[in-house]
Amino acid sequence: MIEDEARAWVHGQFGDAGVAKLQQIAQIVIAESARQNLIAASTIPEIWSRHLVDSAQLILLARDAPGMWLDIGSGAGFPGLVVAALTERSVHLVEPRAKRAAFLVDAAAALGIGSRVVVHACRIESVRNAAQVISARAVAALPTLLDAALPCSTSNTLWLLPKGQSAHEEVANAERAWHGVFHVEQSITNPASQIVVARGVARRCK
Repeated sequence: MIEDEARAWVHGQFGDAGVAKLQQIAQIVIAESARQNLIAASTIPEIWSRHLVDSAQLILLARDAPGMWLDIGSGAGFPGLVVAALTERSVHLVEPRAKRAAFLVDAAAALGIGSRVVVHACRIESVRNAAQVISARAVAALPTLLDAALPCSTSNTLWLLPKGQSAHEEVANAERAWHGVFHVEQSITNPASQIVVARGVARRCK
């Protein structure tokens, strides 16, 4: 997906308002990246496809899961800040690095969504808010992530976990210790990217 295609996709799904919101996020992230390493400099010319649409596509997978969205390792705000900007959801962003957590608070305020965004400046293991949707983009291997975030989930929680080409292998590894309904969706932005989707996640009895 090239940048023009990414903008067109956002317009088709979220209209002019969605394009404007994501343009604002792009400007905020690029400006802050001059002060701290939010995203790789090489990805800035492709910020719409590599980061914005890569995040926004998760919203479509969660249409049947209304409620609080918890994003782990939010960093530059992908996908959590994008979700908050394009929906009316309550979104919790978990980011242990203090400087990035402060950026997320300021960015949410600048976007006018600060009342719906909660930033946890800590590791996920310190959070106990039950979420309807849990996302994590390139944070940890699937079994490690499930173990760390399980206290924030319920039997109805939808897990949306963008991965690279290792998605099927990670699911196979996770299923040795976890049960639930796991499947893999193809990312619309890159044929080498996949998304692990799971429900009913729980530890297997030993």
